[in-house]
Amino acid sequence: MFDTLSERLGSALGDIRKRGRLDDESISKAMREIRLALLEADVELGVVRTFVERVRERARGEEVLKSLTPGQMVVKAVHDELTELLGEETAELQLGQFSVILLAGLQGSGKTTAAAKLARMLQAQGRKPGLVAADLARPAAIDQLEQLGAQIDVPVYRTDTADPVQAAKQGLDRASTDRLDTVIVDTAGRLQVDEALMDELEHVRDAVKPTNALLVLDAMTGQQAAAVAQAFQERIQFDGVVLTKLDGDARGGAALSVKTVTGRPIMFASTGEKLEQLEVFHPDRMASRILGMGDVLTLIERAEQAASEDEAKRLEAQMRKGQFTFDDFLQAQKMLRRMGPLGGIMKMIPGMGQLADADIDETRLKRVEAIVLSMTPRERSLPHTIDGQRRARIAAGAGVTVPEVNQLLEARKVMEKMMGQVSKGKLPNLPGMPGLGNMGGLGDLGLGNGAPGMGPGAVPPLERRHGGKKRKANKKRSGRR
Repeated sequence: MFDTLSERLGSALGDIRKRGRLDDESISKAMREIRLALLEADVELGVVRTFVERVRERARGEEVLKSLTPGQMVVKAVHDELTELLGEETAELQLGQFSVILLAGLQGSGKTTAAAKLARMLQAQGRKPGLVAADLARPAAIDQLEQLGAQIDVPVYRTDTADPVQAAKQGLDRASTDRLDTVIVDTAGRLQVDEALMDELEHVRDAVKPTNALLVLDAMTGQQAAAVAQAFQERIQFDGVVLTKLDGDARGGAALSVKTVTGRPIMFASTGEKLEQLEVFHPDRMASRILGMGDVLTLIERAEQAASEDEAKRLEAQMRKGQFTFDDFLQAQKMLRRMGPLGGIMKMIPGMGQLADADIDETRLKRVEAIVLSMTPRERSLPHTIDGQRRARIAAGAGVTVPEVNQLLEARKVMEKMMGQVSKGKLPNLPGMPGLGNMGGLGDLGLGNGAPGMGPGAVPPLERRHGGKKRKANKKRSGRR
C-alpha cells in the first residue's frame, strides 16, 4: 500500500533531509516534487493544494530555519500534515450493550467481506456479533455472507422477503432474542450512486437506527472515492469509513482525500483478502509508513495477536537460555505467517522498508520448512546429532541437496549464537531469516538475491569456517600443554 507515494515522497525529501541550511529554491523544489507525488497518487486536487501550502508555510517558519537540522524539521512538518490529512486521531466505534453497525457502499466495494472481517475483529475483542443479510439486490450476497459467517462461527440472519427494511428489522429482532450485543447490517449497493440506492439506504437506516453507520470504500477507485464519499455523506451522514483493497493500491489517493472531503475519519483499513486482515486505522502510524519510518506499534500488536501466551513464554525462555532448536524454528515460522506478508512486516521495521522490495520470495520459505519437516522429532530438538548420513536422508526426504541442508544447519548455529548474545544484553549482528536472501547468510540456499547494507552474512565463507575450527583445535592443544 502507498508504495508509489512512499517512493516519490522519499525521493522529494531525500535531498532536503541532508541539508544543513534551507533556502527558497530548495524548499520550492521539494514542494513541487511533493505536489507531483500527491497528484500521481490520485489525491483530490484541492486537498493537494492545501497540503502543499501548509507544508510550505511550516518549512519557511522561524522554528525550521533556526533549527540545527532544518531538513529533518521539514520531514516532520510533512509527517504532521500527513497525519492531519489522514484524520489526526484514531477514531473508534461507539459500542454499548446492544449496538447496530450499518455498512453502506457501492457494489463491488467489498461490503460483505468487510462485514465478516469486522465481525471477526469484534469477536476477538470479546463481543458477540451477528450479521444481518439486507443486501437483496445481489443474488449471491446472502450465500456469501453465510459462508463467511460459518468460517468465523458468527450467526447470519436471513429473511425470505424482497423488502430490505423488513430483512434488517427482523434480523435485529432475532439477534436481540439470541442475546447478541453487536449486529452488523450488510446493505445493497449499486454500480454507481443513484436515487434508488440512496432512498433504500435511508429507509434501512431509519428502521435500524444504527449506533455506527460506516461507508465501505474501494481504495482503488482513486479520486472517484472522494466523490462517492461526499455523495453518501450528504444523504446518510455516515460516521466513518472502512477502506478496502488498500493492499492493491500503490497510490493511496482515496485514503488521503476522504477525511478532508467528508469530514469523517477512516476507521478501518482492509489490507488483504483473509478475514483477519482488517486493521484499525491509525493516522499517525500510516503517515510514518508512507514516509518510510516504519510502524513499530502495529508490528508489536500483530506479534501479540500471532503468538499465544504459552508460545511467547516458551520462545522467551529459549532465548534466555541461548537455545534455538528446529522446533523453535517451526514455531517462529508459524507465528510469522500469522502476522501477514513478509514484505509488509519489513516495511513496519524502521529503516528496513527498502528490503520489502528486495528479492524476498515467501514461497521459498516452504523449501526450508520442508528440510526441517524431513527431520525426526529428536533431530529437530537435538540438531547436533545430525551427522552426514542423516543429512543425506533429510535432503532426499525434502527434495533438496545436502549442501542446502548443511547451510541451514549452519544458519541455526548462528541464530543460536545471536540469541545467546541477546540473553547477555549484547547487540548482535542481524542474521535474518530464511527467505531474506543474503541478509542472513542464507542467500546460498537460493532464497533470494540478498539485501544490501545489512552487514556480514550469518553463514561465513567455507575457508573462514575451516580457519575457525583450526584455531579452536590449536587452542585446545595449547590448553593441554
